[in-house]
Amino acid sequence: MKRGLLLVLVAALTAVSACGANPPEVEGFLHGSTGTAASVLRQQTDQRLHDRLPAKIKARGSLIAVNNGSFPPYTIAGSDGRALRGVSADLATALGQLLGIRIENVTVDGLPSQLTGIKAGRYDLTLGPTGDFPKRQKQNDFVDWVKEYVVFAVRKGNPKHIGSIADTCGLRIAVMSGGSAEDVLREQVHKCAATGKPAPNIQSYKDQPSAVLAVQADRADGFFSSQAPLTYFVNMAGKDLQLAGVGKPNGFDTLYQGAVVPKNGPLRDVLTAAINELVRNGTYGKILSAWKVSHNGLERAGINLARES
Repeated sequence: MKRGLLLVLVAALTAVSACGANPPEVEGFLHGSTGTAASVLRQQTDQRLHDRLPAKIKARGSLIAVNNGSFPPYTIAGSDGRALRGVSADLATALGQLLGIRIENVTVDGLPSQLTGIKAGRYDLTLGPTGDFPKRQKQNDFVDWVKEYVVFAVRKGNPKHIGSIADTCGLRIAVMSGGSAEDVLREQVHKCAATGKPAPNIQSYKDQPSAVLAVQADRADGFFSSQAPLTYFVNMAGKDLQLAGVGKPNGFDTLYQGAVVPKNGPLRDVLTAAINELVRNGTYGKILSAWKVSHNGLERAGINLARES
């Protein structure tokens, strides 16, 4: 990517509005797979699952699903904040047909806004996938439908020699604001200090494209985040970036990710059953395959799979 175009993209991303949509200037940067064929997503309504939906959702005729529009290949929002593509968008299409309900998408700015809105009842769920951690389970329930790994996107050739989280002392590391990777990196600050090394310079961003572009512009030495979206961005960047720290724990145990729903609410169990029906009939596997994330799949969706280590 040429430096002039890169700076235009950085400026555009800095100006992203509170709705969380990606601006028109980055639409080409985010495009990749054409997604899952409509014939694969088409489902017959399961009346038994529909009948188990919460009464207010059936009365409204829709599920309100929130996202932050910047988690490729799972969620890619258009410039209007509503036109979604990606794994989660395809999953939502199939789920909506299976449940016999419309799924209305709302894009907001960052994970904290999503979790707060779900707790307050403004949104019914986020399909995410969002990292499932025991501390988050205290406020919400997770319907986990993928597993994930956390690695680094770095400039080609890995000039700072990042092999794992242990190599980040004194480096400029970009993370998603409010995410689990940010928490792990803050713990690394203390580990670096204990060995007499300088702390990582933590750069928090509200969307993935901005963090990736920070690495490309040499404003950050690496972007510490989930492997699936970083693989997507590295592929889009061509010769500019590569992955680092692959196959290392990097401060995490098994990392489950999934939908977030209100704590102990009726939506949790029906959503789990619906996703597992898509697993059973093969739709789930075809969606993951279409977006090249089959290695992230689970044999079955589950509730609050993360456990205290």
